[in-house]
Amino acid sequence: MKKTAFSLTVLAALALGTASAQTTIKIASLSPLSGGQSDLGSQIRNGAQLAINEYKAQFKKLGFDLVLVPYDDQADPATGTSAANKIAADRQILAVVGTLNSGVAIPASAVLVKSRVAMVSPANTANGVTDRGLSNMNRIVARDDAQGPAGANFISGNLKAKKVYVLNDKTAYGEGLAKEVEKALKAKGVQVVGNEGTEEKSDFSTIISKIRLQRPDAIYFGGIYNQVGVFIKQLREAGINTPVVGGDGLDSGELPVIVGKANANNIYFTTVAAPISALPAARVFATSYKKTFNDDAQGFGAFGYDAAKVVVQGVLNAVRANGNKLPSRAQVESAIRKGSYTGLLSGNVSFNSAGDRKSATLYVMNVTGGQFKLSTSIPVKPVKQ
Repeated sequence: MKKTAFSLTVLAALALGTASAQTTIKIASLSPLSGGQSDLGSQIRNGAQLAINEYKAQFKKLGFDLVLVPYDDQADPATGTSAANKIAADRQILAVVGTLNSGVAIPASAVLVKSRVAMVSPANTANGVTDRGLSNMNRIVARDDAQGPAGANFISGNLKAKKVYVLNDKTAYGEGLAKEVEKALKAKGVQVVGNEGTEEKSDFSTIISKIRLQRPDAIYFGGIYNQVGVFIKQLREAGINTPVVGGDGLDSGELPVIVGKANANNIYFTTVAAPISALPAARVFATSYKKTFNDDAQGFGAFGYDAAKVVVQGVLNAVRANGNKLPSRAQVESAIRKGSYTGLLSGNVSFNSAGDRKSATLYVMNVTGGQFKLSTSIPVKPVKQ
């Protein structure tokens, strides 16, 4: 008799546990939360958290508990792939906000597509992220084949450079960006006097010696702020004040800290994540970010917020289409790709069949005296609509 009562109690507890599990909807974030790129990765996670917080009450009314589960990919493809496997195994996770790095997004999305887990990236620019035609991979930022030419146009048009030295960090992101820049520069008749990839993080003396010999009018470095910042610091300390241009990987408040305020001049970068000052709708967001995290919001924080709002609105659409019941991952994946999203800081979002944003904006920033200033903004569209 006691054994039967115990068994019934256990079964009841398990049943309650199952019911509880079905009412919890998890959204994962995947970005570097430790290591040299954690500044940007934390911005993405924090922006996503603010979006989740805004939608909690709405989901509660429908009987769901909406939560964010952050994963740290350390900006490393292997770590990101491992995290993707953990995300796939947690059936409560219906979608992912991330990643920061294209080199992480590509293998992670390949893992997640098998389980129909949708991803919405606030940062990935490599063409290969969406060119693979995966049903789960979406992004709300411009591609390298838009960002590269924009950088090249700035170098030739604004800087009037005739000779350019091109570098990349040997990642999918850096190589892809540098390739597009080189192609666009050559099409404009600009001479590329050097083109090399480097994984160097601390001693750029050999490369700087080559640059000194070539005397380029500008240097383009496809890479991330923690590496490029050290390069610029050593370049300036060597007495070379040549303009350095990069992509959105330089879009971090840590860049002038690494370079040093005295050396943080004549630096330009294209970015897919608008500076907060360029987003009129971001004032309230910036205040909320500061209050919640005791830190200033940056561009990738705003785009992490927007990517999460796309994810959550997509999940909400799937819930409603499913009679206000818990949707499947496949239903969420389809709803996110097909949706039209409003009320975002960066403007309205809708995706083409490949998962690219139909209309995006690129921003060109100038770093002077350690301060970021907006030079210009450029509307862009993917080749395929």
